[in-house]
Order: sequence, then C-alpha cells, then structure tokens
Amino acid sequence: MSARATACDRVWGRIHVMNWQDRISVSPEIRSGKPCVRGTRITAYDILEYLAGGMSEDDILSDFPDLTRDDIRACLAFAAARERRLKNSVA
Repeated sequence: MSARATACDRVWGRIHVMNWQDRISVSPEIRSGKPCVRGTRITAYDILEYLAGGMSEDDILSDFPDLTRDDIRACLAFAAARERRLKNSVA
C-alpha cells in the first residue's frame, strides 16, 4: 500500500456521515411540503441557494440564529442524497 493510500484511508476514517433525516423534515402544512430544517420554516433549498450565492456558514448562522452548523451540513447531505437517488433512477 502506498503512503498516499494510507493517508487517504486515515482521512476517510475520520469523516462523520451526516444523518440528514434527523434534521430535515417534510410536512405538508409547512412551506407546502418542501424539506425544511426541523423546527423551522427554512427550506433546505434556501440554505443551498445561500451557499451557492457565496454566503459562508458564518453569514447564514448570523442571519438565522436558530440554525446550527449541523443544520447547514444536513442540507448539504440532503442534496447529495437526492442527487444520488436521481442519478440511480436515470441509470
């Protein structure tokens, strides 16, 4: 095994897999059933658009004090999971 592979293995070994289902919920009564950060009316799509528009996590947390960094990361994990589902449904 090369030194590079060993270093990559160590990095991957420390990655925490976000369980976005604990933080993102869907309720027909809230924001027309769009996925929202649990306990808020802030959609995952809103957070993703803020990040894509160049806002930092700190900027978002400053504007939305009810959110946590884990909420933002859950939105990213939600988007990644959705992308995987879409890719697999087309394949």
